[in-house]
Amino acid sequence: MSAQVREIYVGRQREAPMQFVRKIEVIAGKGLAGDRYAEGTGSYSRSKGIRDVTLIEIEDLWNFYGRSGIDLHPGLTRRNIVTEGIKLSDLIDSSFTIGPVSFLGLRPCPPCRHLAKLIGIPDVLHGLAHSGGIYAQALSDGIISIDDPVGLPGAE
Repeated sequence: MSAQVREIYVGRQREAPMQFVRKIEVIAGKGLAGDRYAEGTGSYSRSKGIRDVTLIEIEDLWNFYGRSGIDLHPGLTRRNIVTEGIKLSDLIDSSFTIGPVSFLGLRPCPPCRHLAKLIGIPDVLHGLAHSGGIYAQALSDGIISIDDPVGLPGAE
Protein backbone atom coordinates (compact mmCIF):
# COMPACT_ATOMS: atom_id res chain seq x y z
CA MET A 1 0.00 0.00 0.00
CA SER A 2 1.26 3.47 -0.79
CA ALA A 3 1.31 6.22 1.82
CA GLN A 4 -1.76 8.45 1.83
CA VAL A 5 -3.61 11.19 3.66
CA ARG A 6 -6.49 9.62 5.60
CA GLU A 7 -7.93 12.67 7.39
CA ILE A 8 -7.37 16.44 7.53
CA TYR A 9 -8.29 18.73 10.44
CA VAL A 10 -8.09 22.43 11.17
CA GLY A 11 -8.50 24.20 14.47
CA ARG A 12 -9.96 27.55 13.62
CA GLN A 13 -9.52 28.92 17.15
CA ARG A 14 -7.24 28.17 20.07
CA GLU A 15 -8.60 25.22 22.09
CA ALA A 16 -11.71 24.92 19.86
CA PRO A 17 -12.57 21.45 18.55
CA MET A 18 -10.76 20.43 15.40
CA GLN A 19 -12.88 20.41 12.25
CA PHE A 20 -12.63 17.65 9.65
CA VAL A 21 -12.19 18.82 6.05
CA ARG A 22 -11.89 16.80 2.83
CA LYS A 23 -9.50 19.26 1.18
CA ILE A 24 -7.73 22.46 2.17
CA GLU A 25 -5.45 25.16 0.86
CA VAL A 26 -1.84 25.09 2.04
CA ILE A 27 -0.05 28.43 2.27
CA ALA A 28 3.75 28.33 2.04
CA GLY A 29 5.40 29.46 5.26
CA LYS A 30 2.08 29.64 7.12
CA GLY A 31 0.20 26.31 7.08
CA LEU A 32 -3.41 25.37 6.42
CA ALA A 33 -5.80 28.16 5.45
CA GLY A 34 -8.01 29.05 8.40
CA ASP A 35 -6.01 27.03 10.95
CA ARG A 36 -5.06 28.78 14.19
CA TYR A 37 -1.33 28.37 13.53
CA ALA A 38 -1.56 29.83 10.01
CA GLU A 39 -3.38 32.76 11.63
CA GLY A 40 -0.81 33.03 14.46
CA THR A 41 -3.43 32.42 17.18
CA GLY A 42 -2.55 28.89 18.33
CA SER A 43 -1.69 28.15 21.96
CA TYR A 44 2.00 27.90 21.04
CA SER A 45 2.13 30.44 18.18
CA ARG A 46 4.48 32.70 20.16
CA SER A 47 6.78 29.81 21.10
CA LYS A 48 10.05 29.19 19.34
CA GLY A 49 9.93 26.98 16.25
CA ILE A 50 7.91 26.63 13.07
CA ARG A 51 4.47 25.05 13.47
CA ASP A 52 2.95 25.32 9.98
CA VAL A 53 1.45 21.82 9.94
CA THR A 54 1.35 18.79 12.21
CA LEU A 55 1.03 15.19 11.06
CA ILE A 56 0.33 11.90 12.85
CA GLU A 57 0.23 8.27 11.71
CA ILE A 58 -3.10 6.45 12.01
CA GLU A 59 -1.07 3.34 12.83
CA ASP A 60 0.21 5.03 16.01
CA LEU A 61 -3.36 5.67 17.11
CA TRP A 62 -4.24 2.03 16.46
CA ASN A 63 -1.20 0.96 18.52
CA PHE A 64 -2.21 3.34 21.32
CA TYR A 65 -5.66 1.73 21.36
CA GLY A 66 -4.10 -1.74 21.44
CA ARG A 67 -1.94 -0.87 24.44
CA SER A 68 -4.34 1.32 26.40
CA GLY A 69 -7.84 0.34 25.28
CA ILE A 70 -8.52 4.06 24.68
CA ASP A 71 -10.06 4.75 21.27
CA LEU A 72 -8.44 8.12 20.56
CA HIS A 73 -10.24 9.80 17.67
CA PRO A 74 -7.68 11.38 15.30
CA GLY A 75 -9.32 14.81 15.70
CA LEU A 76 -8.60 14.72 19.43
CA THR A 77 -4.85 14.57 18.78
CA ARG A 78 -5.12 18.14 17.42
CA ARG A 79 -2.82 17.18 14.52
CA ASN A 80 -3.70 18.54 11.09
CA ILE A 81 -2.96 15.62 8.80
CA VAL A 82 -3.49 11.93 9.54
CA THR A 83 -1.41 9.64 7.34
CA GLU A 84 -1.37 5.93 6.67
CA GLY A 85 1.48 3.83 5.30
CA ILE A 86 4.50 6.04 6.06
CA LYS A 87 6.83 6.37 9.05
CA LEU A 88 6.68 10.11 9.69
CA SER A 89 9.86 10.17 11.78
CA ASP A 90 11.71 9.21 8.58
CA LEU A 91 10.61 12.56 7.08
CA ILE A 92 12.37 14.70 9.70
CA ASP A 93 15.07 16.83 8.00
CA SER A 94 13.71 15.79 4.59
CA SER A 95 11.56 17.37 1.94
CA PHE A 96 8.39 15.44 1.15
CA THR A 97 5.18 15.94 -0.74
CA ILE A 98 1.50 15.58 -0.02
CA GLY A 99 -0.25 15.59 -3.35
CA PRO A 100 1.15 18.62 -5.23
CA VAL A 101 2.45 20.45 -2.13
CA SER A 102 6.01 20.35 -0.78
CA PHE A 103 6.88 20.25 2.92
CA LEU A 104 9.96 19.98 5.11
CA GLY A 105 9.83 17.60 8.08
CA LEU A 106 11.10 19.50 11.12
CA ARG A 107 10.94 17.68 14.46
CA PRO A 108 8.84 15.33 16.59
CA CYS A 109 5.54 16.65 17.93
CA PRO A 110 4.94 14.77 21.20
CA PRO A 111 1.73 15.39 23.12
CA CYS A 112 1.89 18.02 25.84
CA ARG A 113 0.15 18.52 29.18
CA HIS A 114 -2.03 21.19 27.60
CA LEU A 115 -3.37 18.63 25.08
CA ALA A 116 -3.91 15.97 27.76
CA LYS A 117 -5.85 18.44 29.91
CA LEU A 118 -7.83 19.85 26.98
CA ILE A 119 -9.07 16.43 25.83
CA GLY A 120 -9.24 14.86 29.30
CA ILE A 121 -7.01 11.89 28.42
CA PRO A 122 -3.81 12.01 30.52
CA ASP A 123 -2.66 8.66 29.08
CA VAL A 124 -1.72 10.39 25.80
CA LEU A 125 1.36 11.88 27.46
CA HIS A 126 3.06 8.51 27.88
CA GLY A 127 1.12 6.55 25.26
CA LEU A 128 2.12 8.83 22.38
CA ALA A 129 5.36 10.24 23.81
CA HIS A 130 7.41 8.72 20.97
CA SER A 131 4.71 8.60 18.32
CA GLY A 132 2.78 11.87 18.58
CA GLY A 133 3.60 12.90 15.04
CA ILE A 134 5.82 15.58 13.53
CA TYR A 135 5.87 19.28 12.76
CA ALA A 136 6.40 20.29 9.14
CA GLN A 137 6.98 23.52 7.27
CA ALA A 138 4.86 24.24 4.19
CA LEU A 139 7.28 24.98 1.34
CA SER A 140 4.76 25.58 -1.45
CA ASP A 141 1.17 26.63 -1.98
CA GLY A 142 -1.54 24.28 -3.18
CA ILE A 143 -4.56 22.18 -2.30
CA ILE A 144 -4.26 18.88 -0.44
CA SER A 145 -7.05 16.33 -0.15
CA ILE A 146 -8.04 13.09 1.51
CA ASP A 147 -6.33 10.14 -0.28
CA ASP A 148 -3.48 12.32 -1.63
CA PRO A 149 -0.19 10.40 -1.77
CA VAL A 150 2.51 11.19 0.80
CA GLY A 151 6.13 10.62 -0.08
CA LEU A 152 9.58 11.78 -0.95
CA PRO A 153 9.91 13.83 -4.15
CA GLY A 154 10.61 11.58 -7.14
CA ALA A 155 9.73 8.39 -5.21
CA GLU A 156 7.21 6.11 -6.85
